[in-house]
Amino acid sequence: MNCRIGWIGTGVMGSAMGSHLLAAGHSLSVYNRTSDKTRSLVENGALLKSSPAEVASSSDIIFTMVGYPADVAETILGADGVLSAASRGTILVDMTTSEPSLAVRIHGECAARGVKSLDAPVSGGDVGAREARLSIMVGGDKDVFDAVLPIFNLMGKTIVYQGAAGSGQHTKMANQILIATGMIGVCEALLYAYKAGLDLDVMLQSVSGGAAGSWSLSNYAPRILAGNLEPGFLVDHFVKDMGIALREAKRMQLSLPGLALAEQLYIALQAQGHGRKGTHSLMLALASISSIPWTAGGCVNSNS
Repeated sequence: MNCRIGWIGTGVMGSAMGSHLLAAGHSLSVYNRTSDKTRSLVENGALLKSSPAEVASSSDIIFTMVGYPADVAETILGADGVLSAASRGTILVDMTTSEPSLAVRIHGECAARGVKSLDAPVSGGDVGAREARLSIMVGGDKDVFDAVLPIFNLMGKTIVYQGAAGSGQHTKMANQILIATGMIGVCEALLYAYKAGLDLDVMLQSVSGGAAGSWSLSNYAPRILAGNLEPGFLVDHFVKDMGIALREAKRMQLSLPGLALAEQLYIALQAQGHGRKGTHSLMLALASISSIPWTAGGCVNSNS
């Protein structure tokens, strides 16, 4: 059954995810602070709205996918936010990677107004969003998850209910911890192979199919070699995520030295002016440490 869906946040991933809902025949109302980023969805039938509140007033299910926790709070809880206009029985799904404590707060604020809510961050990058094969990690009430599952299935391939409100965000933090240290390994392996005089493409053929294989290695290493550092996921947003994870770890009296190192390397990358590039542009920071001529406009290959 088709329903009225609202989508707030049409960036790199949000636009692609919303397009799958349109293709399935759902009515889609959209809002983005930069309205130009809604153009492709509007051209395919989405209705452009002027505020989160206006999206909420015309939707049965509202998805938000914005940048930072402060954006989430303003979009949902602000004076012109979703909760200012959402009707009782409406479902709110925040797919932003955000703070677990904020997800719990939103769940409580929604319940007080008769609105249902889920926290449902995703993993899979721009490719996963375009190809509708994201991993979606969901926290909230199980009956609400069951109700939204058919919509999630239009955007992802791995949709897992994690537990109570905030559990989706905690799961995403675990995901980001894995990616942060894994990306260091991808970049350092390429640098080592370069200095050893290996053909990097040939080297990847061997290691990608062995025990070292990973999503980041298969998807991002070829982009690094091609000099394509455009974002599947922004460095600026990744630094935000690592900060959230480290604050949660501190609260739990948990030491995560690998993540702390990764955060410092990514902050160095931001300082070099690369905050709007993809997370795999970490190569630029690590290459500079060893004076290897890896540039944002293209990469070196020892046999090219």
